[in-house]
Amino acid sequence: MQVIQQIFFILCVGVAVYFFSKKVGEIRRNIKLGKDEDLSNEPGARWRNMVLMALGQKKMFKKPIPAVLHFAVYAGFIIINIEILEIILDGVLGKHRLFAPMLGGLYSFLVGFFEVLAVLVWLACAVFLVRRNVLKVKRLNQHELDGWPKNDANLILSTEIVLMTLFLMMNTADLVLQTRGVAHYTITEPFWISQNFTGLFEGLSTGTLIAIERTGWWLHIIGVLGFMVYLPYSKHLHIVLAFPNAYYTRLQPKGEMDNMKAIQNEVLYMMQPELAPPADAAAAPQGFGAKDVKDLSWKNLLDAYSCTECGRCTAACPANITGKKLSPRKIMMDTRDRLEEVGRNINKNKGQFVDDGKTLVHDYITTEELRACTTCQACVEACPVGIEPLDIIHELRRYLVMEESNSPQEWNMMFGNIENNMAPWKFSPDERDKWAEEMANA
Repeated sequence: MQVIQQIFFILCVGVAVYFFSKKVGEIRRNIKLGKDEDLSNEPGARWRNMVLMALGQKKMFKKPIPAVLHFAVYAGFIIINIEILEIILDGVLGKHRLFAPMLGGLYSFLVGFFEVLAVLVWLACAVFLVRRNVLKVKRLNQHELDGWPKNDANLILSTEIVLMTLFLMMNTADLVLQTRGVAHYTITEPFWISQNFTGLFEGLSTGTLIAIERTGWWLHIIGVLGFMVYLPYSKHLHIVLAFPNAYYTRLQPKGEMDNMKAIQNEVLYMMQPELAPPADAAAAPQGFGAKDVKDLSWKNLLDAYSCTECGRCTAACPANITGKKLSPRKIMMDTRDRLEEVGRNINKNKGQFVDDGKTLVHDYITTEELRACTTCQACVEACPVGIEPLDIIHELRRYLVMEESNSPQEWNMMFGNIENNMAPWKFSPDERDKWAEEMANA
């Protein structure tokens, strides 16, 4: 029977690792569909960003209460899952609490510490569920979260509560079985939290206690493996991607736009025609901005997969606050959804993308949303993991204006004045010079 359990356990782990790896490979391929962008400069500053933003969650603490709760869940998730190593080794080797004899009293201290974290995770997840579903915090209940995004968050929070309950229940039954001297249950010192609940289990038979302990053990590991398989399909992928995304965040000052060299040259040649090179009739026409996800950079696409859907960007957006349709969070969610659709298209067509008649701009993100952006950088400043919704907005807007000539009449008038008069105003350069002279002589 023990051998069968070991084989079944190894099979469960293998299946989970296979499906997790398969989806991660697809996500990596999807991100690489983006244009190249060199973000390898200043590695020291990048490591510092990763430690402060992803590991230390520095930007989260602008809102102290949710930050403390989130840190409890985050730390608990990372630290408690260290125990998964022991569970996996126990399952493979057919042992029980493999590390207990090796670590002695330190083992009970560690498990006790894990239990304290489990309680904090339990409480924090319960508070988050209340904030989302009872108090209905505005940024957590906007329309882009209707349907699956909201259910996804509730599912994960509920699963965390169940897993922490199973962990504590398993340890409580284990302690009672230890006091009864049941074979296979290694004697340890009492655990900090579960020792307070042993009285609830004292009246149960040994067989029932073993069933509770084993059920808790199996459901805990199956729940963790199930979460691993589900993770790449969920917004909670940010647990993993927050680290590379924080590392590769752009280091230039916020608000500094990347100018297009070709356009800079056009302005230069307009002012100094003698510098213009001879026209190359064979040169392929250059595209401007981004129409679809493959026109964005790989960092833009990594941003989309790293989005936590927390809504801090949207809550800080002045356009959204004043009732405009723009939501930076929706921009990121739409980019990810379109990228996933492109990935499914590639899978279906044996590694090749077949035009489906859809694009990111128009089919997912409307011109009304893009025009509402004031480029104030509030969304970039607010993001806790270094995501830049504004960069995607810039690229989509550049496409609309420069490829489709799709802009309001007032903008077109300004563009025409810049092209003809080298300034936003409808005055020739000579008239501006005359005006300046008159002002100087006044």
